[in-house]
Amino acid sequence: MNKTLMISLQQIHDALDKANHITPKATQLRPSAVLVPIIEREQGLQLLLTQRTEHLKHHAGQISFPGGRMDDSDKDLIHTALRETEEEVGIEEPLIQVMGKLPLQPTVSGFMIQPVVATIANHYEMTLSADEVADAFEVPLDFVCDEANHNHYFKEYQGRQYPIYSIPYQNRNIWGATASIIVQFANLLK
Repeated sequence: MNKTLMISLQQIHDALDKANHITPKATQLRPSAVLVPIIEREQGLQLLLTQRTEHLKHHAGQISFPGGRMDDSDKDLIHTALRETEEEVGIEEPLIQVMGKLPLQPTVSGFMIQPVVATIANHYEMTLSADEVADAFEVPLDFVCDEANHNHYFKEYQGRQYPIYSIPYQNRNIWGATASIIVQFANLLK
């Protein structure tokens, strides 16, 4: 990615309009959704990420997008992403403008994640769910979408090799499904 060219909201709209949305086949994976929250700042677009608390059953301590498993009360996976965002970081739906969806992301831990891309009003305030979220922070979208910052390797799990991405940022390591979603997003923006 050209370091002098900053990603714009129009580029994101155009890329999401061209994305192929695939309806998943019947699967044993549990439906879930995450919000891929973008904030427009003077220095460029930012991505909001969370760090999960250490005591959680799934993905403890990892960097992630706000999100989680679909509840019976959710009308669709976009609703799941919005509900989970409000529960985890306290950002309410009126401050969120959904732009579109990225391709589904299966995980080795048994989830099928629907990433939902949205903008968040830059005057948002957060109230973190102490039970689920240890921290929340913004990262420059240009940085995490630059393939020069993507590390790629393979890891064995239950006898199979799986591709793993990681994106080091300051003193944090974004990896696993979150990094895979970011890499998919970056590829879509090319």
